[in-house]
Amino acid sequence: MSESLDCDVLIVGGGINGAGIARDCAGRGLRVVLAEKDDLASHTSSSSTKLIHGGLRYLEYYEFALVRKALAEREVLLRSAPHIMWPLRFVMPHDPGMRPVWMIRAGLFLYDHLARREVLPGSTTVDLRSHPAGAPLKRDFRKGFVYSDGWVDDARLVVLNALDAKARGATVLTRTACVDARREATQWQATLRADDGRERTVKARALVNAAGPWAAQFLAEHAHAPRPKSLRLVKGSHIVVPKMFEHEHAYIFQNPDKRIIFAIPYEGEFTLIGTTDVEHHGAIGAAKIDADEIAYLCEQASRYFAKAVRPADVVWSYSGVRSLLDDESGDPSAVTRDYALELDTAQAPLLSVWGGKITTFRKLAEEAADLLAAPLKAGRGAWTEGSFLPGGDLSASIGAPQRPDTDFSRFVQALALAHPELPTPLVRRLARAYGSRATELLQRPRGAEVAPGLFEAELQFLHDEEWARCADDVLWRRSKLGLHYDEHHRAAVDAWCRAHWGSSGETARATETTWN
Repeated sequence: MSESLDCDVLIVGGGINGAGIARDCAGRGLRVVLAEKDDLASHTSSSSTKLIHGGLRYLEYYEFALVRKALAEREVLLRSAPHIMWPLRFVMPHDPGMRPVWMIRAGLFLYDHLARREVLPGSTTVDLRSHPAGAPLKRDFRKGFVYSDGWVDDARLVVLNALDAKARGATVLTRTACVDARREATQWQATLRADDGRERTVKARALVNAAGPWAAQFLAEHAHAPRPKSLRLVKGSHIVVPKMFEHEHAYIFQNPDKRIIFAIPYEGEFTLIGTTDVEHHGAIGAAKIDADEIAYLCEQASRYFAKAVRPADVVWSYSGVRSLLDDESGDPSAVTRDYALELDTAQAPLLSVWGGKITTFRKLAEEAADLLAAPLKAGRGAWTEGSFLPGGDLSASIGAPQRPDTDFSRFVQALALAHPELPTPLVRRLARAYGSRATELLQRPRGAEVAPGLFEAELQFLHDEEWARCADDVLWRRSKLGLHYDEHHRAAVDAWCRAHWGSSGETARATETTWN
């Protein structure tokens, strides 16, 4: 007999939108079940350019409302999780053959003033012949424009939302697909199937379709409601190369095709370059970068960097499929990044999420919960603005918060003082990954070192607390340690996970060894 669950809201999709809606709804006192067919953030939500940004280029498409909404969210998000998000300054070298100076200045003026800023500094002009950001560029670039946005560890952002949802009573089921959902007058009857074949029956008062690029397919094939909005699936690919520059600024490069790409400091030792925008017509979960995309990113970056970027330099790449609302734009880059929420209350409520971007996920989740509040009679209103994500409240170590960036620096110092036995790079990595939750991890017996700087205690913490079930979950989503390890070390982590968790994710404890 299959297990049965009763809830107020069944959410299908464990990307950033699904996890954000689960968190918001659970915080309003609703009983929530979140079902994700793979790992959390295993597709689009871990394949972004990893920016918290307003979208400077969207101003050219007159997306003022979207840009204003995103700009307003930047500092809300930065304050909520200073360990996984931080301010970043972007340099746009001026290419006289591209946008004229007046247009760039006008755009940056709007970018500075469309929403209130307290933490992020405004834009300025710099002389690239003397500014550190000019050093790695070709000598042709003499003037640059500098503005502010933010950086985010996208996959960890999803996990933190799921963690907060769970802490507020939600049931989070990973590797569990919703294979059937039948609508009745006052409830949904759904069947969830785990990857080991076990099934659960869920009775839900409302269903949220947050399946991202699978949203239309889910409605047609599993929810028996084949009337979706028109979506365009656009593949975005990124490459990672050895570090191209020493300073901490990022670059935004204008291309002859009127697109832009970013070159961003990444994981200390690398530079992240992306993204492409290519119509995707294949299997959604099988998106991979192709040779043309690699060549395009290398060519466009090489127009600016003095040292050419070559395909042979690429040490890692990733691709994701974005589901964008089809506004009949011919250019995939011009398709709106805004979102739409579609609530159908003809019978038991059905809420579908179309489109969206990471920067506006919290606002999207809030609006989604607002829509569900009336039919479900939620007792609490909007609450997430001003609330910390797990690990984001650093006050126990540093006192009252001041600025997200300086707060994190003070926290790293406090954690290092509390654990002088740990190497500085390890302290900083743990602080970045877990924030104040690092103290909880460091109370566990350390166990053996499975790979450099990765101990059994952390692996088991990721299993027990963050739904990690295999090496890929650990190496490429909960962290980016896979980028720093060689094949031997990645294999060691994989072997440990298989030995201790097996196919069913059975738990195992670290041996009784301290972190000393």
